[in-house]
Amino acid sequence: MQISQKQLLIGTSFISAILLSACASTPTQSLAIQKPNNQYEVTAVGKTQIIAKNNAVSAANSTCGKKTVPVVIDEKTEYNGALKGVLDEKTGQMVQAAAGILGAISGTNTGINQDDDYQTVLTFTCRAN
Repeated sequence: MQISQKQLLIGTSFISAILLSACASTPTQSLAIQKPNNQYEVTAVGKTQIIAKNNAVSAANSTCGKKTVPVVIDEKTEYNGALKGVLDEKTGQMVQAAAGILGAISGTNTGINQDDDYQTVLTFTCRAN
């Protein structure tokens, strides 16, 4: 897949903006919202899809407690990276990888991955063991 000059320029602009901005820590623990019919919903974020899903499952487990287990009714994961809306997910990942390589070469941390690049929303109920 080729990156057009426009995408590269926009991606480079975003990388520059992100590198110049201060880093902020995103909480990984999420609270559940109770919905009708004994259903709960948690939203969790992560640097990767797997981390976001694991954070959501951890929040669901915490919500249900030790005597019950979560039963997932619906799960949605989406990419919310810094380049969302400008580049598709795959191209954004390529730009992130390139920024990481440049950072490794220059000895600085120039990765543009954020702790909230992916968001998972779980809807679940709690069932007795």
